Amino acid sequence: MSSSQCFENPPSKTTACGAGSVQEVGGLTTNVTGPPHSRLAILLISDVFGYEAPNLRKLADKVAAAGYFVVVPDFFYGDPVDLSNPQFNREEWRKVHNTEKGFEDAKPVIAALRSKGVSAIGAAGFCWGGKVVVKLASSDDIQAAVVLHPGTMTEDEINEVKVPIAILGAEIDNASPPEQLKQFGEMLSTKSEFDSSVKIFPAVAHGWTVRYNVEDESAVKSAEEAHEEMLNWFVKHVK
Repeated sequence: MSSSQCFENPPSKTTACGAGSVQEVGGLTTNVTGPPHSRLAILLISDVFGYEAPNLRKLADKVAAAGYFVVVPDFFYGDPVDLSNPQFNREEWRKVHNTEKGFEDAKPVIAALRSKGVSAIGAAGFCWGGKVVVKLASSDDIQAAVVLHPGTMTEDEINEVKVPIAILGAEIDNASPPEQLKQFGEMLSTKSEFDSSVKIFPAVAHGWTVRYNVEDESAVKSAEEAHEEMLNWFVKHVK
């Protein structure tokens, strides 16, 4: 499902980051930001390090500033990957927090958004979350998907996609190598009923869009370019 890169470069955690508030949405503790009465919503699904990552919360605020109601749920129930814990067991964690469960847990969140009057929903996922978003993209639950440096995807999962999807990959990525993502792009391009895009970002590694060092100008620039691609995709397809 994932490579060692999925567990590299953990963010510092702070619950005070960002303009949002923490609420319950669809049974999950969720960071919520943006205009609450917007009829357009974006679901952001984190990587293994969870919904409190400061760069992810800043990105949520950036998306919200474009007029979207943004939700970032805690799909790990307070148990994100914690590499500082000497007792942490990677394989046990993966069993408990698998992406199939993430897919099922996303459904009540989407239902809660619909119940409050949201008419169109986009979803973006990072690494672990990218796998969940690919599964959502095979349903009628969302109107558009963006997958950023995803965990390992399969041809079957790509074949099931039926909504506009953009895949943003890293040049240096063991989980989803550029060659494989380009192959997925060719598969998606045969489906004329919806829009698709695959873009490989040069000289960046898995996780670059949310685990960048804010003091590294080049890293920030590469991340922001990907954020812009993501937002443009939603502006085009979530309306």
